[in-house]
Amino acid sequence: MHELVAAQSNDLICLKMDIGKVTDPQLHALYKEAIMSLEQNIKDLLQFYPQAPVPAARGGKAEAADMTGFYAGHLLGKAKGWVRNYALAITETATPALREVFVKHLNNAIKLHAKVFDFMEERSLYPAYDLERLLANDMENAKKALSM
Repeated sequence: MHELVAAQSNDLICLKMDIGKVTDPQLHALYKEAIMSLEQNIKDLLQFYPQAPVPAARGGKAEAADMTGFYAGHLLGKAKGWVRNYALAITETATPALREVFVKHLNNAIKLHAKVFDFMEERSLYPAYDLERLLANDMENAKKALSM
């Protein structure tokens, strides 16, 4: 659940930031549809957070002065997607030379993901080992994305 809420909240923020730049009317309508779909997905999933096996977060953290956490989280999500995509591609190629390239790219994506994760962990931007804070951050980011 965390992965879906975090990724969709990040994607929703990006879509809302970008929609004003989309000039093609049909593509603009598709952006609107995607935004509405993600908003509904997030609302549906947030209903389950109170049932998570941790107590509700108490208090809030200070508002970040910049968007570093958002951008780092977005890059982390993208790197995770690249890892998944290359892992899948490796299983579907029959060409040994291409498979070697995919493996090299997969390893690079894994290394990048680790570096971004470490960056976020060092700055307390991703409390991966604190489920209470993790879910509280998800809810905060989802609410921000929904309120934009």
